Amino acid sequence: MTYSSTVSMNRKRFARRNQNTTNFSSTSNVLGPVSNTISLIILACLLGLLYLTQVTKTNAFSYKINTLQKQQTELKSQNSDLEVASARLQSLDRVKNSEVAKNLVSVAPVSTIQN
Repeated sequence: MTYSSTVSMNRKRFARRNQNTTNFSSTSNVLGPVSNTISLIILACLLGLLYLTQVTKTNAFSYKINTLQKQQTELKSQNSDLEVASARLQSLDRVKNSEVAKNLVSVAPVSTIQN
């Protein structure tokens, strides 16, 4: 370094009148390859954790849905059985109270011959 360059360097350090004291540099801070790799691994782990939580939630809901569907099929079969029983019981009452049943002649008891 020459004398003139050291003097000019010293002058740049101190603020002069009507001069800004802030230097703006155009260097950018960039992450290195190790930092990039670590951040990508952490990001992949977070995405995997998010995926696993969503999968376990859907599995829990599918168990509930499955039990509700089983209950629904059981209730439908019970409903159809009750409809059949109701129709059978209503038909006996209708037959007893019908005009044709009232006009029937009662049958005398029949005895059988045994050897």
